[in-house]
Amino acid sequence: MSNLDPAPQPVTLAPGKAAGPAVHQAPGVLEARKAAVGDGTEVRRLLPQRTLRTIGAWCFLDHYGPDDVSAGPGMQVPPHPHTGLQTASWLFGGLVLHRDSLGTEQLIRPGELNLMTSGRGIAHSEESPARRPAVLHGVQLWIALPAGERFTDPGFAHQADLPVLRAGDATVTVVIGEHRGERSPATVYSPLVGLEVTVPGGAVAALPLRRDFEHGVLAVDGPATVAGLHVEPGLMAHLPTGPSSVQLAPSGGAAGRFFVAGGEPFAERLVMWWNFVARTGAEIAQYRSDWAAGRFGEVSGYPGEPLAAPPLPALPLRPR
Repeated sequence: MSNLDPAPQPVTLAPGKAAGPAVHQAPGVLEARKAAVGDGTEVRRLLPQRTLRTIGAWCFLDHYGPDDVSAGPGMQVPPHPHTGLQTASWLFGGLVLHRDSLGTEQLIRPGELNLMTSGRGIAHSEESPARRPAVLHGVQLWIALPAGERFTDPGFAHQADLPVLRAGDATVTVVIGEHRGERSPATVYSPLVGLEVTVPGGAVAALPLRRDFEHGVLAVDGPATVAGLHVEPGLMAHLPTGPSSVQLAPSGGAAGRFFVAGGEPFAERLVMWWNFVARTGAEIAQYRSDWAAGRFGEVSGYPGEPLAAPPLPALPLRPR
């Protein structure tokens, strides 16, 4: 998914902390910033934030829906570029069609993972297919690639058979990484975990955590309690390193779903602008020039023009 802000601000990602106020040293609830992508699809942007830039190597998290896409175009995100990251697409409901400059055309369904590695550069599009369910609901995440992998060859993987295990009353799908001895087949380049957790109404699930990971816990469907914090749907609890477990409990009597993104605190400085993750402003400027010159390759089959890159900000893009 693209950042379609017409004037995106540079985001500096300092190792282990945000630029500005210190990150939470106790669990806290992250508010979302509303943004629009594609043909008006509204998303709740939870990462990056001014006070929390990354959770592990997770550097971007959009939560969208549930949206009625039975009429109109639905999601339409034209071809756009990425560098220095992996995109992880995960649906709770609906269908999305992915196309990329490698020639990939892949439907993603709930319970399946699309993981695209941009490396030195890739372009892709996302759209609601013509034949689709009425409701679309999901998350789009970016994973910053570490220095040794950020210029790797681009690639795409679709994982339709992910481990699912029971944890008391809860059901856990291991989307990324490892949980209780079960490992996702998805290849990532930093110590990470991504889980979908479903908890029945009236139940409390105790989810084991790695103490050296920080975590973000998204309340997907409805209000919930996470580590004693009240979390409204579409918001996220941030849990710093240290705890060995967290209690998850949906509120209101209905079953609840959670998405848990965790990882070892990322120890590299990053600069993010538009759809690029880099280390310097000069790299960002070169990537923008490469996109304008058509050097990212063509996304075949999308019924529309690629996105034009917005103007670079007046101030230099550099880590602070």
